[in-house]
Amino acid sequence: MIRVREVSVIGDDGEPLGTLPTEEALNMARDQGLDLVEVAPTANPPVCRIMDYGKHKYKSSKKAHEAKKKQKVIHVKEVKFRPNTDQHDFDFKLRNVHRFLENGDKAKVVIFFKGREIVHREFGMKVLQRVAEATEEDAVIEQQAKQEGRTLVMILAPKNTKTKKGGSVKAQAVTEPVVASTEKPEQKQT
Repeated sequence: MIRVREVSVIGDDGEPLGTLPTEEALNMARDQGLDLVEVAPTANPPVCRIMDYGKHKYKSSKKAHEAKKKQKVIHVKEVKFRPNTDQHDFDFKLRNVHRFLENGDKAKVVIFFKGREIVHREFGMKVLQRVAEATEEDAVIEQQAKQEGRTLVMILAPKNTKTKKGGSVKAQAVTEPVVASTEKPEQKQT
């Protein structure tokens, strides 16, 4: 597949072998039982490396898989309220919001208006304000309440991220610098 006359060749151990004709570089790779892979096609002359291409592809796919495994996926969970939600239903749905935030997910709080309820948006805003006040220890308001058609939407994000296994990782700012002291601490006399 390499269509140029000469290539700059790098050996299997990373040593540069110099500029060689393409056929000679291919023969060197075949003698070692390896492949000649074009690494930098835009260079002049193109740079090729003698390597086991199958092994290279396997290692790169393993690296990509490990990187994907370490990623934290944050889901947005939705909880629907109505402007006239009763206290028990409100508490029940609020527990769900707390549970979502504890698991490290975001909570999308939606107030749905039916019929002529849309005329009294202030009732929906009061419900959202109650939710915000009840979750102020656990959550940060990521998106303030905004109207989307017949709904009011507010998104809450967790203040601290918790792992699925229950451990907590808090993002805390250090207010005072840590200073290493060579002085001995004073001992209390009893």
